[in-house]
Amino acid sequence: MEEVLNKAGYNIIITQSNESYKKECANIDTLLFTQVDGIIASMANETVDLSYYEKVKSKGIPLILFDRGENDLNVDYIGINDYNSSHMIVEHLVKQGCKRIAHIGGFKRTRIFNNRIRGYVDALEKYNLPQDPELLIESSLTTEDGREKMIELLALKNRPDAVYVAGDYAALGAFQVLNEQNIRMPEDIALVGFGNEAFTAMVSPTITSIEQHSSEIGQQAAKTFLKHVKKESFTQTLNKIILNAELIIRDSSKKQ
Repeated sequence: MEEVLNKAGYNIIITQSNESYKKECANIDTLLFTQVDGIIASMANETVDLSYYEKVKSKGIPLILFDRGENDLNVDYIGINDYNSSHMIVEHLVKQGCKRIAHIGGFKRTRIFNNRIRGYVDALEKYNLPQDPELLIESSLTTEDGREKMIELLALKNRPDAVYVAGDYAALGAFQVLNEQNIRMPEDIALVGFGNEAFTAMVSPTITSIEQHSSEIGQQAAKTFLKHVKKESFTQTLNKIILNAELIIRDSSKKQ
């Protein structure tokens, strides 16, 4: 993103919400006060009220969302097919012989996590696997959440034989608990994350994860912004760019 925008003569101001809606609103206020030329954003996990993003639109400032976005805003969005990615993970686990697959997901109120949950549920149905409510857990997907939710799953009378986590940092927390309790991956429980963070290839066993092609998403978001600012006037319309994700299969889930 930075490379594309710098080449076009733009500087980037980076803000971080740390998944806090309150912080996200404060960041938007700061950017509006600074009179930025546009805002490229990924919504905080806590965000439900879209009024601050509507404020950006009302001021005629280009708004592009990536990774996390909401159709109700009617703005450009760049991301991956979360439904298909989730479906792909379950299919992989089924091929490894897993039959009781748990999902530590994000909150359903967030579109991408809702899509991942739908993909998970539909894949279970496709392969005639149990849709046990105790195997589907919503969370904030922090590392600590991953630890807590994995402990909950291990406390079940009928444990899962695979756990799909909708974010790598939460998957890391789950990974830590499995190691601490001497539970073998993938022999006892297979583990899959989402995001292909660098550490997934550094731990042992290495963690299977979804590659979201973040660099390409950033480039597409920057190019979309430039298309808007080059127009003398523009109307925000919903233009989705959906990229294909890739499942990076590693030792934590590879049984066969």
